[in-house]
Amino acid sequence: MTPLFRVGLVAGGVAGLLVSACQQADTTSTTTAPTTAADSTQSSSTSMPTSSNFGKTLDGTEVHLYTLTNAHGLKATITTYGGTLTSLLVPDKNGKLGDVVLGFDDLGGYTSATYLREGPYFGALIGRYGNRIKQGKFTLNGQTYQVPVNNGPNSLHGGTKGFDKVVWQATPGTSAAGQTLTLRYASAAGEQGYPGALQVQVVYTLTAEDGLRLDYTATTNQPTVLNLTNHSYFNLNLGQAPTILDHELTLLAERFTAVDATLIPTGALPSVAGTPMDFRQPHRIGERIEQVAGGYDHNWVLADAMRSTPALAARVYEPTSGRTMAVYTDQPGVQFYAGNFLKGTLTGKGGVTYQQHGGFCLETQHFPDSPNQPTFPSTVLKPGETFHSTTEYRFGVRN
Repeated sequence: MTPLFRVGLVAGGVAGLLVSACQQADTTSTTTAPTTAADSTQSSSTSMPTSSNFGKTLDGTEVHLYTLTNAHGLKATITTYGGTLTSLLVPDKNGKLGDVVLGFDDLGGYTSATYLREGPYFGALIGRYGNRIKQGKFTLNGQTYQVPVNNGPNSLHGGTKGFDKVVWQATPGTSAAGQTLTLRYASAAGEQGYPGALQVQVVYTLTAEDGLRLDYTATTNQPTVLNLTNHSYFNLNLGQAPTILDHELTLLAERFTAVDATLIPTGALPSVAGTPMDFRQPHRIGERIEQVAGGYDHNWVLADAMRSTPALAARVYEPTSGRTMAVYTDQPGVQFYAGNFLKGTLTGKGGVTYQQHGGFCLETQHFPDSPNQPTFPSTVLKPGETFHSTTEYRFGVRN
């Protein structure tokens, strides 16, 4: 199988953009690059992830919840509904474990009418196409395809029933890197209007180095477009700080994709220099958010043409808890979203109400509307090719 467009950039507006100059040494405990199961020298616990019943969908399909742990007490819970990360317990500077992702205590929260209407996609796997496609249309090999329009005039996150709303097949396991959960989904040809029968696999690994790694793999039987990601909302002081505006963010990116009023890229890749989009040095998320119309919900250009393995893309630090998070990815972009559309109408775990800016997302990805932007990295997957990508969220503390 031929690896698909890991992060290869086509000639034109994106080629040659480098981020190496701004990849400074990380001063937290989240410095080392992620390892794979194949090259890890640390053996995981021999215990398997545990499982429990999480309810049934409206059509009666059983949904399960799996819990992954590591030797430091970190704990990740993932449900087969949407492949959703429902909780992630990590220690603060005093060693106290706390949940750092938004979500619900039961399946009903993820299937309620309010949640489905507002569509925040808490913790879910996103596909077939993460982010937006202009007017839900794209042309591939001379044929025009129409996918559902569900975000103003555009298609968002795969349509009205994307991968976040299906039940995945799960296989718990262990690897040299840590406990694993392998999720598989077969997306039929024509599902949500996308061509090709797609076989998708996502492996969650909770590593011995306190990382949550996601390995994505996909194949197709006819040409299609693909952009897979995870839509977790993080708050590194969840339950104590109602917003993430005091979190300090670093994004190792010199450019971003300019967008129109409907958040569709114009094709321009302006420099972040001198703008509130510049996070090459740490800034409070709330420091300049009012200068950005609608708040942060943009794709930052991360990768140069040669990136083929995960590299540091972003860091976050929450000063009260001392928690840090570093994001490693082999994707060319990351969508930083500051929870602008949370309305205070959703009550999550522990009775916490999720208000505006209650969580942030760092969605590693290809660029929005790439099927209609010939100068962006290609998202076309062909028969005989295998898409593979790795992203890891690595946690630590700073005293």
